[in-house]
Order: sequence, then C-alpha cells, then structure tokens
Amino acid sequence: MSAEHAHLPPGVEVIAALPEAAARIPAGAEARTIRVTLPPGDPGAPPHRHPGPVFGYVTQGEILFELEGQPPRVLKAGDALFEPGGDVIHYQGANNLPDAQSQLVVTMFAPPGTPVLTLVGAEELGERRHLRIPRP
Repeated sequence: MSAEHAHLPPGVEVIAALPEAAARIPAGAEARTIRVTLPPGDPGAPPHRHPGPVFGYVTQGEILFELEGQPPRVLKAGDALFEPGGDVIHYQGANNLPDAQSQLVVTMFAPPGTPVLTLVGAEELGERRHLRIPRP
C-alpha cells in the first residue's frame, strides 16, 4: 500500500489508480456506473467503442478483455480495467467461463445523451486490422 493510502480505515482498499485518465474525460461529461452481467460463455458485445473513458473492475468470474493495440487478456474477479474510449475499438469483453456467470462494474465518463457504446462495422474493422494485436 502506498503512503498516500495508509490512512484509510480498515476495509477500505484502493484497487487501482490511473491519474492520466483524467485528461481523457470529455468536457462536460457525466459519470455513468454500469454493471455488465454475462451468462456462461457469453461472447459479450460485438466490436464497439465508447464515447469516453471507462474505468472499473471485475466483480465475478473472468472476462476475456481486448482493446485495439493491446493483446487479449483474462481479467479475474478483483482485477481493474481501463479503456480510453473515443476512437479505440473494444474488440472483446467476453465471459471466459463456460459454466459460470461473470460480471464487471465500470464507471464511464461521457457527454450527456451519448450512447454507452457504438458498434464498429466490418469495413472499419478491416481498415484498422493492422492495429489489432494477434492472439498468441
């Protein structure tokens, strides 16, 4: 635990901090807390992007998480995640467990009235395929 968090009362824990995230928050943004619950083996939403940054953590199970420019990785309950939003494509947010539910809770910072996510079409995916890290 860092010295800046040493004063926290018992039971209060800082899971993750990302100071550089503040620069990505759009002016006039609202904060939205979103819970995503995925049944066993659910592939999650198709490739999409968010209107602003997303910061959160996995509360249950395992999520196969992939952002443009990053290799896919498995996030387990208690792991934190960050998406910059904007132009970055979110390729996967799938339940990595075939026999159990997985869940994550995120806070998104987005301009009021914007959609939580916007799907990315096949043509754009093709144009940007060079930005996707191949699976090992």
